[in-house]
Amino acid sequence: MRKRSWEIICLFLASAAAVNAANFDSGAYGSWHDFFSDLYGQDENNGLTAFSVLAVPMGGRSEGMAGAFSAVCDDISFFEWNPAGSAMLNKTELAFFHNNWIADTKIESAVFSMRLARLGIAAVAKWLYTPFTEYGGWGERLSKGYYSEVAGMLNASYNFFPGYYFPGLSLGVSLKGAFRSMPEFSGSTEVSQSAAGFAADVGILTRVNFLKLYDSRDKNMSFALVLRNFGPPIMDEGMPSMAVAGFSYRPVRPFLISFDFSYPLNFVDLSLSEKPFFALGFSAMLTRFLSMRTGFQLKAGGSKFTLGSSLEIGAAALEVNYTLDLATQMQPLNRVTLGVRLDLGDGGREKQAQLVDEYYLAGLDAYSQGDDEKALDFFKAALELDPFFDPAHEGVSAVNNFRALSGRIQEIGTFD
Repeated sequence: MRKRSWEIICLFLASAAAVNAANFDSGAYGSWHDFFSDLYGQDENNGLTAFSVLAVPMGGRSEGMAGAFSAVCDDISFFEWNPAGSAMLNKTELAFFHNNWIADTKIESAVFSMRLARLGIAAVAKWLYTPFTEYGGWGERLSKGYYSEVAGMLNASYNFFPGYYFPGLSLGVSLKGAFRSMPEFSGSTEVSQSAAGFAADVGILTRVNFLKLYDSRDKNMSFALVLRNFGPPIMDEGMPSMAVAGFSYRPVRPFLISFDFSYPLNFVDLSLSEKPFFALGFSAMLTRFLSMRTGFQLKAGGSKFTLGSSLEIGAAALEVNYTLDLATQMQPLNRVTLGVRLDLGDGGREKQAQLVDEYYLAGLDAYSQGDDEKALDFFKAALELDPFFDPAHEGVSAVNNFRALSGRIQEIGTFD
């Protein structure tokens, strides 16, 4: 019986392959080879944009999840993926990252982010550099130096319509300035290739609850839309602009899955835009101080697999990521990013939230005992600390409705 089942399965697979092959032969793709080459092969429009420093990730948790981070944005590595993230961060953070990128090219970054009530702000300094040496026809050294790109970025975001049941809709903007320095070499034209560029990111982020299998006030599903690196061309080269849509979902507390779909846009000539691609990321909390993440990015000419971890030691977190870049070449590229993330506190938000809870529970207790005056005082005290705490608003409404009803009953009784 088992042998017969396998024969049926093999026959079905062979038939499906034959049908699909016929469809491809008669369709846009001449063969299976053409189809897979178009999906996974080289993209002829790769490398046609300027300022790689704006497109290559710094590192951190977002890099470990293969860049599927536009809807996650729960730590300081949000900056490169969604500018709306700063208004929803819980902690003030300072981080330093080192990315050992392609060949001798390296990227150093420093990031700071903090939140003031509904306003989030952040700043980034980023430096990409690679050594440059020119040799003559006889092997003599003619010139040497560094090709480098430096970027400075400022971010601000604001959380609209926050509340207890709906955490709000965050809108963020990041402004970026970049400068590239090209070393002089023999035969170079009088026009220098060094240049400055400007770009901006705009993003939105919101969170909801959906099929949540654990107790927490934090919402377990997020959605994001981002326009990234939009700016004027530099010396006839477009900026690495991109439109991104993403979502993330946490079905249980330790596990997170995220997905980003990215559509590159070359505004010098839209026909020169790279092909769309997507990234899928996973993260898991193994203990309170150790987490692991992995991800895969499917991109023509640049697919990659990532694996990383975070180790929290007190107020510091050590970030390590490994990337296997499946570029179309004889040997894959192996890269490592390192980072240190410092927790500078939450500005007293956690203690304030605990005090709001205490006032609210005290109000409920007083209300249950019929002391509406005391209950109202507690509910108002909670709202003074957090005007967006919806349960306290409901408590005030309940007290006012109870008083109105009691007054009406008293009026009816007096009339009788």
